[in-house]
Amino acid sequence: MTNSLRAATVQFQHRANDKNYNLSVIEGFIARAAAEQIQVLTFPEMCITGYWHVRHLSAGEIAALAEPIATSPSLARIRPLAERYNMAIGVGLIEQGEDGKYYNAYAVCLPDGKLHVHRKLHAFEHPAIASGDSFTVFDTPWGVRMGVLICWDNNLVENVRATALLGAEVLLAPHQTGGTHSRSPHGMKPIPLEVWQQRQTNPAAIEAAFRGEHGRGWLLRWLPARAHDNGLFVLFSNGVGRDDDEVRTGNAMILDPYGRILAETWAAEDRMVTAELDLSLIPLSTGRRWIHGRRPALYGILTQPQGYERDARSARFSSEPAQKLGK
Repeated sequence: MTNSLRAATVQFQHRANDKNYNLSVIEGFIARAAAEQIQVLTFPEMCITGYWHVRHLSAGEIAALAEPIATSPSLARIRPLAERYNMAIGVGLIEQGEDGKYYNAYAVCLPDGKLHVHRKLHAFEHPAIASGDSFTVFDTPWGVRMGVLICWDNNLVENVRATALLGAEVLLAPHQTGGTHSRSPHGMKPIPLEVWQQRQTNPAAIEAAFRGEHGRGWLLRWLPARAHDNGLFVLFSNGVGRDDDEVRTGNAMILDPYGRILAETWAAEDRMVTAELDLSLIPLSTGRRWIHGRRPALYGILTQPQGYERDARSARFSSEPAQKLGK
């Protein structure tokens, strides 16, 4: 097993339904990463197809955007680059499953030709997009185990813990987030579109928004805890800029197993951030040692339905207050 890994994560503004443009941006960042000898490169959720516009599409239009993984023309452009540059490359798309369902999926192309696909566990983007039902953790040629959780998957602490328990040491965390409308009075709120549109003439305003409570500030309430409490490196990738009627806040970020930020950006543009992952930090990290102190016999309640559970679509969009927990 290697002692370190060169990692990079990307934020970029995709174009809705324009796979060729999005793939050209992805290929450009791959070339830049190769020049910097990057070994693992993370792109955002659904970066190939576009994201927030899909809620307006018909089921037939979702089907037209989707690709079977085995014959995906998009992945046919990425997989050879992973092999050529000896790089693990993660990209998001809509999968046409062999079961006839469609998934918000994330494909990680490895340099040995292997491919691992995670289906978002808590999909809410469109009624035609189903939720996955399994965790995704895999070995890599560098002896490092990696896992994938997509956007809302990372918000639920159980998912990150399960991924760590399955052996993940590096978590790829692709998102399309920031500036969304939370129903919580003190949750995340939208970034006005005009702030993004005026980013060239008023750069201070967009920087304040991206670094503020509805961008970086929101991430720092929970993202470092996911890394720290589970002893994981986290590669946070995100969209940036206008995405249908919302503004994604970028903030591409790499965190170490102590929850410390190794690299980040709040630039209002397409950007890649890089860091050297010191894998020797993992065994003695606080979170990893806490995991060794677990008492699984006490945790049966974590797998027992409490009666108030809802699917991601209704949980995310409902304006009803959460029910009181406990008896």
